[in-house]
Amino acid sequence: MRLIDSHAHLNFPQFDADREAVIARARKAGLVAILNVGTDLASSRTAVKLAEKYDFLYAAVGVHPHDARTLTPTVLDELRRLARHPKVVAIGEIGLDYYRDLSPRPMQQWAFADQLALAAELGLPVVVHSREAHDDVLATLQGWDGVGVLHSYSAGPERLEEVLELGFYIGISGPVTFPKANRLRAVAATVPLERLLVETDCPYLTPEPHRGRRNEPAYVQYVVEAVARARETSPKAVARATADNARRLFGMRPAPS
Repeated sequence: MRLIDSHAHLNFPQFDADREAVIARARKAGLVAILNVGTDLASSRTAVKLAEKYDFLYAAVGVHPHDARTLTPTVLDELRRLARHPKVVAIGEIGLDYYRDLSPRPMQQWAFADQLALAAELGLPVVVHSREAHDDVLATLQGWDGVGVLHSYSAGPERLEEVLELGFYIGISGPVTFPKANRLRAVAATVPLERLLVETDCPYLTPEPHRGRRNEPAYVQYVVEAVARARETSPKAVARATADNARRLFGMRPAPS
């Protein structure tokens, strides 16, 4: 299968000891593209450097809501500069997180709005993090004219129609494989196939059968297989559609498999 992992963090220190081996395993597993996502200025810079080194890696640059307090005008200007790199295909990971509240909520909201404005200025899609903040995230996106993905979707089937009406894609990650994740499997079964993305969010959210260990892009195949079971279709059909969707949303040119 030709697979695309639409959300990874290979630039994180969890991969410092064996990053090249992890990337090699991804290629062997059929990955033709990986979107490596920044969460602050430093990780955005390293995401771009990795994308320069590997032809099938792409980068998103942005400041995560946990680090919203760091988004100064100077940092925003540096993200603007990084985002003009030809391998940068999105602004992200941006959004709101009211579960951990590691930055004050007003600061998260300002950072989210500023980075949405940056994406609109540059004509780039966004990668949105939403955890226990779905009302505010969707309200903010309703006032924004652009496209993107709600990554590692967690808002449940009841919010799905609102997201789809915004023109956004739905990112499904490792928890879809968990035994008790029936609501997420219902989402995976309901999303129109042309609006579905698969992702690992590695090193986090490791799918079965590797749960409890570090995640990596090669494991996106387990997400594909779980989505296929939920939709009562073949893994090849899900892999093909989600790769096409990622290519369409982010403008990536997948490498030969």
